[in-house]
Amino acid sequence: MWRGKKVSVIFPTYNEKESIRAAILDFFGSGLVDEIVVVNNNAAPGTDQEVQGTGAVLVYEPSQGYGSAIQRGLKEATGDILIISEPDGTFAGSDVIKMLAYSDDVPVVFGTRTSREFVWQGANMGFFLKYGNWFVGKLMEFLFNTTILTDVGCSMRLLHRHAYEKIAPQFTITGSAFGPEIMLLTILNKLPFTEIAVNYRARVGKSSVTGSKIKAFFLGIQMIFMILKYRLLSWLGRLPAKK
Repeated sequence: MWRGKKVSVIFPTYNEKESIRAAILDFFGSGLVDEIVVVNNNAAPGTDQEVQGTGAVLVYEPSQGYGSAIQRGLKEATGDILIISEPDGTFAGSDVIKMLAYSDDVPVVFGTRTSREFVWQGANMGFFLKYGNWFVGKLMEFLFNTTILTDVGCSMRLLHRHAYEKIAPQFTITGSAFGPEIMLLTILNKLPFTEIAVNYRARVGKSSVTGSKIKAFFLGIQMIFMILKYRLLSWLGRLPAKK
């Protein structure tokens, strides 16, 4: 609970069997999280057993993709404040308080993993990923004349319920580029936001996307084209809408 508001965390899970239990307990351990919704997105066998007994709500999303899982989790969550994160060991439950503190001033808070002091030894944030995310963030910042953006790929972010409900009808992405789409829709709907540094630790296991430089490169290209597309659509007065 935060200032009388219920706080929900959404965890998508696909290949986090070895870390998800610890992540749930870590976020509940902050003392501020009321609900954790775990979205089983065709997850590794045994994942459900790791979630059982933690107090988290387990739901299933058969449609593959990060965006599909997060959208399902947002629909299922009942909180006034919604925090999206990942249960792979990279994010810290203690950062919940930082995000909530900034949420007193703005309805949307994005995390960034590009601050060196918050990147832990062993974290997958080398030169390629750091400056790739920085470049795409700066492209978005420049084209839309926004506040500072340095990390489009950080999957820890916060939305007040009214902000989520405003942009939800415009969601179109079901895959890994869903995170940047949330950022673009936040900007296009003129929702105030800020970006804050969060801890970024070594992942438990290997990521299916950032674990491969080739996949990460093509995801970056997809993000760039999406930013250009949304900029053009906004000039034409045609915001995207879910079909």
